[in-house]
Amino acid sequence: MRILIKNGRLIDPATDRDEKVDILVNDSQVEKIEREIPQAGAGVQVVDARGLVVAPGLIDIHAHLREPGYEYKETIRTGTQAAVRGGFTTVVCMANTDPVNDNRSVSEFIVRKAQADAFCRVFPCGAITKGLKGEELAQIGEMYEAGIVALSDDGKTVKNAGLLLKAMEYSKRFALPIVSHCEDENLSQGVVHEGHASLLSGLDAAPALAEETIAFRDIMLAKYISAPIHITHISSGGTVRIIRDEKTRYSRLTADTCPHYFTLSDDATLTYDTNTKVNPPLRSREDVTAVREGLRDGSIDIIATDHAPHDLPSKDVEFNLASYGIVGLETGFSLSLALVHDGLLTLKELLRKFTQNPARLLSLPYGNLRDGSTADLIIFDPDADWVVDKTQFASKGKNTPFHGWKLKGKNRLTMVNGKIVYRDPSF
Repeated sequence: MRILIKNGRLIDPATDRDEKVDILVNDSQVEKIEREIPQAGAGVQVVDARGLVVAPGLIDIHAHLREPGYEYKETIRTGTQAAVRGGFTTVVCMANTDPVNDNRSVSEFIVRKAQADAFCRVFPCGAITKGLKGEELAQIGEMYEAGIVALSDDGKTVKNAGLLLKAMEYSKRFALPIVSHCEDENLSQGVVHEGHASLLSGLDAAPALAEETIAFRDIMLAKYISAPIHITHISSGGTVRIIRDEKTRYSRLTADTCPHYFTLSDDATLTYDTNTKVNPPLRSREDVTAVREGLRDGSIDIIATDHAPHDLPSKDVEFNLASYGIVGLETGFSLSLALVHDGLLTLKELLRKFTQNPARLLSLPYGNLRDGSTADLIIFDPDADWVVDKTQFASKGKNTPFHGWKLKGKNRLTMVNGKIVYRDPSF
């Protein structure tokens, strides 16, 4: 089928375009982009994008799809259905499944399952160590052959610096970025941020230093052997400052943060709502300001969701016992649009953190729209008001602290490989 998108405002950071154009999609590719394309021709589906923004499909480099092993929390099918609703056409799933994705067979299972069930592209992230135990390297070469695009023991830090250096040698050989979860477990003994809010709540607390020390260590190790290093889900202003400083000396350093770290502070945990329990924890208002500044000045290259769905029993317990994580694929982009409405970023700058930069980090051919490119795209209204209703989520996970929030900006249509996989009922 040929699809003609008319009258949309195309914003594509990769090609530096921001203009009103028509886009003709033929099968899986963008056939042409011009200011005016006639609507002539049989079998052409016309989509009127007047007043809306057309952009490359978003790429989430950090999500948990839970399959295999935790299908009661999420599946590749339900997770990617949530993804396309939120505007994501490519999702990278973390390795902390059951069994852990530390070998070829699990990587191949994820790839096959995604080909059969997924609404969008899914790329597995392989574990750095077997069983995420930090004792022995995983089957990195075989996982690479099976299709992984990154390495991470997300949820855990590789304590053994020598072992991490060996992993970095593999990351250089295969051009696989190491996605570093920065947490000194000896310092991180609490469930919330150590600060004023924890004094009021009485909840066990962990200092931001637990993140900052490992971030600095991992950057130093990467510099030592000239390997790429990516610091993920930054929550601390101290980590932002470390990255900002080290980027002036090391070009292979990148970083991401998540919408909850520039939207919520640790004050949210005073309600004892377990949906505010995340790892790393929500930090102080000062940290939130620092993370937002890191996004503004480019110290933080990418916005990821860290989509972490859980079943109700995992969250409907005492705060100290609850599982870490919130869902983010259906709210992440809309929450991030607040950075534009607040004047912190332009739309093009924001989209760069969701498209061009993730594609560059993972060496993927997506995240751009031009003649001949793969037709992965979204159409969204940056000014549409809507209210978050977790009962309407496509994700199995309903664990969100944003239920009932009024957000501004909503995805209306998602296309993957030239096929419309989501269309808002009102569009």
